[in-house]
Formats: sequence, C-alpha cells, structure tokens
Amino acid sequence: MDVDKAISLAIKTGKVTLGTKKTLKQVKQGKTQLVIIAANCPKEIQEEVRYYGKLSAISVYTYQGTSWDLGSVCGRPHMIACIAVEQPGDSKILKLKEA
Repeated sequence: MDVDKAISLAIKTGKVTLGTKKTLKQVKQGKTQLVIIAANCPKEIQEEVRYYGKLSAISVYTYQGTSWDLGSVCGRPHMIACIAVEQPGDSKILKLKEA
C-alpha cells in the first residue's frame, strides 16, 4: 500500500485530525481509529500517544518520514507530528492497523 496516497485520500474524503494536541485529545477520548506519528516526533510525545493508544485499544503507526514529509503529504506547508484518523473515507488507511 502507498501510505502517502492513503493519507492524502483520507484527508480529502474522511475525517482526520491534524496536530499533536488535538490527536492526544482524540486518543484520550477514544474517538479515533488510528494514529499516525512521524518518525522524528519527540520521544515524550510518542510515548504518551502510545500509552493512551494502548489504553483505548487504538493502533499507532509510525510514518517512515519526518514531520515535514508528513505535513507535505497532508497538503500543509508546515510540520505535522501526529494525525488521528477518525473516519477513513475512501482510503484504505485502516489496513495500517494490521501492519
């Protein structure tokens, strides 16, 4: 699966939350299905997202690129460290849960 295409399609057709603070809020409330974090996301944030993800049974996928790369895939001109996918839309992004 092309992860970049799946992310951009999920953003266009589904319901996706961008940003660390909003993603953590979604994970703590159990309102998301999948979290994607950039490979260079600060360790403290990764640990916090994974901890709350485990409590809420939410899968966490590590994107194999920097936060600049992830921002670019999302169509934003800035860094994005975390993404919460609530609804995938036409994307097959939830297959990353099995990876």
